[in-house]
Parts: sequence; C-alpha cells; structure tokens
Amino acid sequence: MTLFLGIDAGGTSSKSRLTDEQGNVLGSGKGGPANTRIGLDALHETLLDVSMQAVKEAGLNETEVSEIKCGMGIAGINRMGMKPQIQALDFPFANVQYTSDAMIANLGAHMGGDGAILILGTGSVGLVKRGEDSFSIGGYGFPISDEGSGAALGLSAIRHALRALDGRTRPTPLSQAITKQYDHAIPRIIAWMDDAAPGDYAAFAPLVMDYADNGDEIALSIVRDAALHVERFIETIISRGAPRCVLMGGIAERMKPWLRVRIAAQLQDAEGDALDGALILAG
Repeated sequence: MTLFLGIDAGGTSSKSRLTDEQGNVLGSGKGGPANTRIGLDALHETLLDVSMQAVKEAGLNETEVSEIKCGMGIAGINRMGMKPQIQALDFPFANVQYTSDAMIANLGAHMGGDGAILILGTGSVGLVKRGEDSFSIGGYGFPISDEGSGAALGLSAIRHALRALDGRTRPTPLSQAITKQYDHAIPRIIAWMDDAAPGDYAAFAPLVMDYADNGDEIALSIVRDAALHVERFIETIISRGAPRCVLMGGIAERMKPWLRVRIAAQLQDAEGDALDGALILAG
C-alpha cells in the first residue's frame, strides 16, 4: 500500500499529515516556522521533525518509510536560487514533490481544480490557478509587501504607538496596550524591533482587531486601511480570470466583516486545507 505525506511549511508554523491510499489519516505532526528565511539547515531539521512525528505516530518501519510519496509546500521556496537547494536536501522517502505553501493552499481550497486563494496570515499573497498555468499576486515579503496581513497590521500598530509616545498623535487604548508591554519606553520598543521577525509583528494583529471591534480610533484606521488592500487583492484576482476565490489564513475570518458586501459576496468557502493540497501534490 502506498502512503502519502503532506507538509505545510509556513512562516509561523509547520504541519504534517500522513495518509493511506483511501485518505485515512495515520499520523500528524506540528513544528515551528519552516520558511526559507530561517536557513537551509534549520529548515531541513524542522521538515524532518514534523515528518518523523507523523511517521512515529503511524508506527511505520524503515521499509514503509522508504516507500512514502511526499508533497511539501514551503514558504519562500520561490526566492531566487532556493528551490534547487531544497531539492538537494536528503529525506528518507521514495520521492518528494516541492512547491510553495501558497500553491498547496490553493490545491487544497479547490481540491486540485481551478480557482484562486488570498492568504491573510503572517503575510499575504494571492494565487490564481487555471489549468497548468498559475501565477501569484503580491506576496513579495515583509515589510515591502504583505498588505492586509497580520504583520502589516502589527507594524502599523507599532508605528502608531511610537507616534503616541512622542506626542505626534493622541494615545488610544490600543497604543497604550502596546506600549505598556515595553513599560511605555521607546528604547525598549526599538530594542525589540532590532530582533523582531514578521511573526512577532503579526502577534499584535488579534489585539488590533479586538480594539477595532471596540471602536478604538487608531485600530479602526489600521483595519479599514487593511480592508481596502484586501478588497483590491480580491478585485484583481477576479479581474484576472479566477473562476472562484477563497479567503484563507489566520486573520481571514476576522477580516471578512470589514469588507464591503459586494466584495465579500465574491468569496467562496474552501473545499479543503493546505495539507489536503500537499497530499494532492504528493500523489
């Protein structure tokens, strides 16, 4: 019996799912960030870890492992020169197919059919698939891109909080909640910024959404601006021939109520998730 392993390696976390030919789940795994920016060695280690978690849960022996067909969707794999380096990594499987995390999300959302997705997570990217042709919209990386994403929300919140601290704008409950974490001291925020990754900025996104729901002036301006970017993404995706579009990612559901009705009406529900897409890629 052939076994299939799907890996979703994203900028915030990584997941795996092992199934048999009938789609029965035999094992799964979870790990930390697994995008190309963490370095090849760290990426390889994380991919092996989440893979072996699923293998261990399934109780497979070495021979069974060597017959697994694997599909991996990896954040950042389309960066210049990355894919050949990743393809050279060693895995104990019969074969491994590689693509981006956005592509497996698309495959899963439409179960291999044509359509588009807009991912709103730590970052943001649109991906359109029509037959054998596919192309992305945005997703060039934080901070130059990723409009409407969790990281973008967090960055705007930090900027507003700093302006409030030095008097360029009026403090609000949101800005005070953020600066309180750093004892309202600008040097502490700057020290945090020096080592902050996109996921660290995105960690503020739920806070921004919460305060926007409560009418905070700064939070409202941030979320409304993000919603405009999301709407433009959706309009562009539809105008470029996508038969259907699915909104996905960690802040997708929280962003939907901020979209105009006519824009939200063009969205459809996903048929599956990114790990379903990775398994389609595998098999």
